[in-house]
Amino acid sequence: MARPSTQEQRRREVVDAALDAAAEHGLRNLSLTDVANQAGVTRGALLYYYEDLDAILVEAHAAGMRRVGEEREALVAQAERPAEQLAIAIRAGLPSGPDDALMRLLYEFDVLAGKSPLHDELVQRLYGEQLGLYRRILQAGADGGDFALTGPIDDIAMNFVALEDAYGLHIVAGGSISVADAERAIALFARQAGAPLPGGAARE
Repeated sequence: MARPSTQEQRRREVVDAALDAAAEHGLRNLSLTDVANQAGVTRGALLYYYEDLDAILVEAHAAGMRRVGEEREALVAQAERPAEQLAIAIRAGLPSGPDDALMRLLYEFDVLAGKSPLHDELVQRLYGEQLGLYRRILQAGADGGDFALTGPIDDIAMNFVALEDAYGLHIVAGGSISVADAERAIALFARQAGAPLPGGAARE
């Protein structure tokens, strides 16, 4: 049997393979064989580390969330002023474009909410992290006099999350909304909410 450190490495490799395979095949069509082929191992080897495909997907879902969340938090932490932090949070919360495989996959994982308690928990956790980030930035801006909020912080934060999720879904779906369109619209809401971005708008 592999040592714990080796087991952990193998499990991470399986999760990475699952993310890549899901991005290629889509969650609805994904099979254990697809993940095994992506990882370059047999189905039996996968089942040594995970009970079944759903167990792999739960961990892949969590890993994808961590990557997106940690990267976003790190970017926001680089800015000092709340307005700059807000602009970064908005930009980092949206997909980079229709080909953003990881963000598209996270939206697909949302479909599993309601069918699996574990996926449900992960979706709620991601929402809580999104909401918490916006709340912190808005509170800091209000406390420091940078923002003159026109409504309750909780409601404004909820609207930021709702907007980034809705626009993000349209972006990865290849619809008529571009990243620039989404940033401009959310910047308009930010201004209306009393939390204007630097320069008054997101990038064009």
